[in-house]
Amino acid sequence: MLVRTVILYAVMLTSAVAFHENTFAVWELKEQLQILYINMWELLHQLEYVTADQRSIVYEEIQHIRQQIQHTIDQLVQHDQQQHP
Repeated sequence: MLVRTVILYAVMLTSAVAFHENTFAVWELKEQLQILYINMWELLHQLEYVTADQRSIVYEEIQHIRQQIQHTIDQLVQHDQQQHP
């Protein structure tokens, strides 16, 4: 039992440190990027069935999501450059 506890603690500690200072921040940004891609996919799917007057609203939302995706990618690159100068 004690050996399992020590191994579990070592794994958790390694995961927490994970060789980078911004690991959790990077993980959050990647998760946010996945959510944004899913939202973009949903918006593109909406274009198949929206009416003409709703289409402009969907286009605006697509543009907004594109900007958020670009901002998130910029943040990921910035974190990477800080870790690997």
